[in-house]
Amino acid sequence: MKISNETKIGALTAVAITILILGYSFLRGNDLFSGSNKYYAIYHSVDGLSVSKPVLVNGFPIGRVSKMKLQPDGRTIVELKVDDQYKVPSNTLAKLVSTDLLGGKAIVFDYGNSNTYAEDNDTLHANIQGSLAESLQPIQTKAENLITKLDSSLAAINRILNPNFQKNIDRSFLSIANSLQTLEGTTKKIDALVAAQTTHINGILSNTEAVSVNLKKSSGHLTGITSNFEKVSSDIAASNIGQTLDNANKAMADLQATINKINSTKGTLGLLINDDKMYKNLNDASANLNNLFIDIKAHPKNYVSFSVFGGKKK
Repeated sequence: MKISNETKIGALTAVAITILILGYSFLRGNDLFSGSNKYYAIYHSVDGLSVSKPVLVNGFPIGRVSKMKLQPDGRTIVELKVDDQYKVPSNTLAKLVSTDLLGGKAIVFDYGNSNTYAEDNDTLHANIQGSLAESLQPIQTKAENLITKLDSSLAAINRILNPNFQKNIDRSFLSIANSLQTLEGTTKKIDALVAAQTTHINGILSNTEAVSVNLKKSSGHLTGITSNFEKVSSDIAASNIGQTLDNANKAMADLQATINKINSTKGTLGLLINDDKMYKNLNDASANLNNLFIDIKAHPKNYVSFSVFGGKKK
């Protein structure tokens, strides 16, 4: 049986129309081959959202946006078709989120913890999450401020790096080089001086070492002296220092009283020291006694008379 060209063209036209209808329905979010539930969400702004945008749960698509209708109060009702095999808790939050930097949007279901599920044609809680561009806005502002400050800093650096400044820097580096050269010469002189005095330095170190050894040997004697000092200190602490000091104070007081009596004109010793008359009398008596002794020595017969044969006393 031969099929005519008209029949072929009619069949192709019908298939093309069917495909066109199915594609249009798919683009509008209608799935003709599976059952779905309708949910609604109300937003104050739907920038970047359009029909056929996906409905996601943790990044997995479970439905599409099927219809959008603007209300008189400026809000927009969005119809969502979700495959009926997915159960949506009644307290699920339908968030309008950004999917790219260009402002593309999608609906993301944030499942709640309710034990009851939303039914067909229920309205879900809605929320709008800022776009990525809006999130990056503070960073962009800071970057612009930083670039402005950087531009000002570079301009200041360009003003500083003038020919005069470069000349000054060259002179500064030349001065630093001369200073380093002088320091190098001084270092060489110090090295030569140290090399010349190496023998003396070694002698000083040897003497120091000998002193250290002697000091180490003397540490035992120092320890004994310290022990003896501690013993003497303990003996002094154990003795009756208070009684001794009291006796010494009493002796000093008696001595002071004696000195006071001597300094006064009372008593023989005080008169002898303080009275000139008594001194003169004693001096005269001593002189007379001395003269008497001289006369006795010169003329003993005037004072003593004796005879071997018992002669008559004159």
